Order: sequence, then C-alpha cells, then structure tokens
Amino acid sequence: MNRRLDDDPSVYKTLLESTKAIPWKIDWNTLTFSYIGPQIEQLLGWEPSSWVGVQDWAARMHEEDRERVVNFCVSQSQAGVDHEADYRALTKDGRFVWIRDVVHVVRNPAGEVESLIGFMFDISERKQTEQKLIDLQKELEKLSFKDGLTGVANRRMFDSVMDVEWLNAKRHRHPLSLIMVDIDYFKQYNDHYGHLQGDDCLKRVSQALSESATRARDFVARFGGEEFVLVLPESNEEAAAAVAERCRKAIFKLQIAHDKSPISQLLSISLGVGTITPGQSENLLDFINTVDRRLYQAKQNGRNCIVAQDNEKTLAN
Repeated sequence: MNRRLDDDPSVYKTLLESTKAIPWKIDWNTLTFSYIGPQIEQLLGWEPSSWVGVQDWAARMHEEDRERVVNFCVSQSQAGVDHEADYRALTKDGRFVWIRDVVHVVRNPAGEVESLIGFMFDISERKQTEQKLIDLQKELEKLSFKDGLTGVANRRMFDSVMDVEWLNAKRHRHPLSLIMVDIDYFKQYNDHYGHLQGDDCLKRVSQALSESATRARDFVARFGGEEFVLVLPESNEEAAAAVAERCRKAIFKLQIAHDKSPISQLLSISLGVGTITPGQSENLLDFINTVDRRLYQAKQNGRNCIVAQDNEKTLAN
C-alpha cells in the first residue's frame, strides 16, 4: 500500500533541500531561525548554524538596502501580510548576491502572528539582465538625440533645447541668438568626391562648429542634410555675429578642397543669424523662420557670407 506524501515529514525536507530556492522559518516571538535550508551555504558561504536570528539576516544585507528592506518586512509581518523583497545579500567572502525573499505569514488559531515561512531565491542573473536593459534604454535614449554620423545633437534634440531656451529667455528677458549654417554647394561636393568623403566632410564641419561655440550652454546640432544650427543663450546681436564669423573662419581653416564650388576652391559656408528677446507676442517658429530666411538670403547673395539682418550681408574677407 502506497504511503501518503504528508505521512512522512522527511519527504518534505528532502524535496525542500533539493531545490535551488532556500527555505527558512522564523519564530515570530523570539525572532530566531528555527530552520534554514543547507543551500544557503552554497549560495552565500554562511553555514546554516550561523543563522541564529533576524539580526544575522539584517547584518548580512547591503547597507544601502538594509533600512528599507528591514522596515518593510517588519511592518508587513506585523500586519500579517504576505510579502516579498529584493536586496543584496553579503557573501562570506565579501561579495553581494541579489536575493528575492518571498515571505508567508503564519497565524495561530487566535489570529496572532506565529511564524514566518519563506524562500530565498538567487535573482542575480535576472538583476544583471535588468541592468543591461536599463543601460541599453539609456543608451538608446542618448542615441535618439544624437546625429548618427557627426556625433552632434540631432534635429529632435534641437527642438527640445530650443523650446527650453525660448521659455527661459522669455521668463528672464534675456536675449537668445540662433545661427543657421549651410555648407555651400555640398551636393556638388558629394557628387565629385563621393559620399564617403562627403560624410567625412560633414564630421569635420560639425567639429569645427562645435569648437566655435565655446560657452557651457552654447548648443550645436545637425539640422538636416548639410545644415547645422547653433543656439546661443544670453547672446546679443554683436556676440552672435562674432560667433558666426568665428564659424566661417573655422571652416576656412580646415582647408577642405572643393573643386566643384563656383565661388571658392575651398569648402565654405553660408550663415543666417538672428537675435531676439522674446516677449508675449513673439512666436518661436516665426523666429526660426526669420533666421532660415536670412540663411536663404546669404545663399542668394553669393554664399560664403553671413546675413544678420534682413536685406543685409557680411561678406567674406
């Protein structure tokens, strides 16, 4: 005749001690361990006999986790609520292992908490995976605001930064300047030298523009194609014009040959510049369109020049 499983407690003990989960039991009145599985030694290195009371459990916990986890587990246990907690457990050799403690509260017939029964699970691999996913998400977020070719910010980031700086300028009544840049005859450059050299050209131009905007909040982005933008918070018209000229000269100093340019043997740029102290009636999109119109005017005026006011141009030296 077959024996029932619950007729032999040793069967339960064998089953519990053959799993990777670590079973344990704490007497609530004395807060001492009445049992902990031998698997604890394999995982953390501490002998089962060294787990005397909850003070051993708390002491073998990462100090950054200890207060949070102990307070949570005690409050839940006092309330008679089953619960679980994740924390870093200290190994005997000084390392830390991520543990998930799943706790069941046992009550006596009077409804009072009698003991706590639980399982410890090693979740280190899961935590590592979670951290990798978090790191990947952060990297993807960072990449989503970066131009993949040049490494400077992209149009999406420009839109976000421009919104913030516009509101800041309006709130504090500070001037805000914007420079829009276009590489002269870049299509002809690409067609003549090839797309690989064209990509290298864009990288060098973006680097030169970034080095021309030197203050902490100055911002450079690739607006699209061969166009770039510089956002200059708290810069007046004179300062913005100086940065624009610095950009133009920086590109000239690169000495990038452009045999197919009708205006120069070297690569050049055209720039539109605008400055505004926005009030309640001004509109951000109108301001950007104004600067874009000045960039178009610079190209109409023969390129390799700066237009800082409507119907006005600053010619290259």
